[in-house]
Amino acid sequence: MIAMEPFSKDMIDAACGMKPADLVLDDAFLYNVFTGSWDTGTLAIKNGTILGIGDYEGKKTRDCSGLYIVPGLIDAHVHIESSLLTPPEYARLVALHGTTTVIADPHEIANVAGAEGIEYMRAARQNAAIDIQYMLPSCVPSTPADVGGAVLEAADLHRFMGKEGILGLGEMMNVPGILAADRAISEKLALSSIRDGHAPGLSGKNLNAYILAGLQSDHECTTFAEAEEKLKKGMYIYIREGSAEQNIEALIPLVTAATVSRCCFATDDCHADLLMDEGHIDRCIRKAIACGLDPGLAIRMATLSPADRFGLADRGALAPGRRADLCIIDDPEKFGIREVFVKGAAVTAASPAPQSAFPPTIRCSPSGPGTIRITGHGMARVIGLVPGQIVTESLTYDCNADDIPDLDRDILKVVVCSRYRDLPAGVGLVHGFGFRNGAIACSISHDTHNIVAVGTSDDAIRNAIREVIGAQGAMVAILGPDSSVLPLDCAGLMSTLPYEDVVRRLSDLSEVTGRMGGIRNPFMYLSFLALTVIPSLRITNRGVFDSAMFRDVSLFI
Repeated sequence: MIAMEPFSKDMIDAACGMKPADLVLDDAFLYNVFTGSWDTGTLAIKNGTILGIGDYEGKKTRDCSGLYIVPGLIDAHVHIESSLLTPPEYARLVALHGTTTVIADPHEIANVAGAEGIEYMRAARQNAAIDIQYMLPSCVPSTPADVGGAVLEAADLHRFMGKEGILGLGEMMNVPGILAADRAISEKLALSSIRDGHAPGLSGKNLNAYILAGLQSDHECTTFAEAEEKLKKGMYIYIREGSAEQNIEALIPLVTAATVSRCCFATDDCHADLLMDEGHIDRCIRKAIACGLDPGLAIRMATLSPADRFGLADRGALAPGRRADLCIIDDPEKFGIREVFVKGAAVTAASPAPQSAFPPTIRCSPSGPGTIRITGHGMARVIGLVPGQIVTESLTYDCNADDIPDLDRDILKVVVCSRYRDLPAGVGLVHGFGFRNGAIACSISHDTHNIVAVGTSDDAIRNAIREVIGAQGAMVAILGPDSSVLPLDCAGLMSTLPYEDVVRRLSDLSEVTGRMGGIRNPFMYLSFLALTVIPSLRITNRGVFDSAMFRDVSLFI
């Protein structure tokens, strides 16, 4: 937990009005997150801290007549790696959208590189434009069968406890392990009193047991009934709105004046182009308001609620002693960000800083994935994409392997090969991409981050995988002679390019995939197809996986 800074005589004198503030924001509408009211007043700031609201003199004064000021926005749960940006570039981008604190879980890079990956992310928070606080990855690997580049036990995580930037224990995805009272999991839970959960679809007595074990939050709710049950049983609900996971519309009716203290916003997984074009937590606030939520409650969800949940007593409100993290907006109903301050300093569109690379992590060879041919016929298990969600459906189709791809029924081949060693590839079938031609592949494949590809021909799939390996990590789209590549030279997850260049490369990829036809944001859906802790049907480097039975299954029934 982070407490307020110890006071000094200089600060006490300034708060009493005996010394000038550094900055005074005069005559603004100030949102009081404690009372839910808009108060007219003058906000005084010194040494990056709010002195208070009142009749203050300052070395600098800003006339804010007609403007609205709210606390800086907080993301309760995010994986920075999923933005495709390194932490400094991510911070440079989201700061412009009013975000001043993120609670990040670096389990993507931890699954690739273990403790070395966590240390890289922790070091990268230094001198970032916003405050990045980390939750330690609790499930590396996500399941015992899905070992990627590392295994982290409680002893491996213990070395990080108490270090700057480490807040608690990240999302506990191993629900079967919790219900079995696994000793290794209990040792991890004992590391911190702040523990995030991850329990999609969990209900009834099993949910009771999960909460009893000490898990406090969930960001995987997709229905109102699921979120309501978890809220009633004492969990914090992070209402998620990412690139592929869009839950605000379904869940926002849960938020009332009585429940808002237990509800926060989370973006979880957002690509850089969505962040730049549509925003971050400010986008969540705008959508929540559009769905009927009172603007004041939406602001509370993005400020005091997450601050209180994580014990961040030094932020989340425009109150004496709190960090001077704040946003100036024109209209609470529209919530457009006009200006942002972090610790009392105005945020600017600063130039990108030099980025440090990460040692290569892709160790398979282009010939390593082996054959991706399938044989057989009959009723086949087919992964069904669900638009706007990362959950999938477990579909069955009468198929003949020789007739795949089946473009009329939108059944394509999906392939996963290990990035860490040369092994046979896992091959399955997927419905919902809608491609008429070409293939896409990437080295982002939650959580093991093996190489995953989908396409309309074996040659196109192989070529896309070959491009990913050759680039030491990338997102690749191939359509006939045309190809587009976004190199992910940092652990095969992030690019060391400035965010503007990453967004341009993403635009190029979208142009190619647009000509292929099909679903919007195909790479985001592709990246989750191997995540075995999310229902329902998945694909791994071993083959098809059924999360309901929690085991590998055959392609043909």
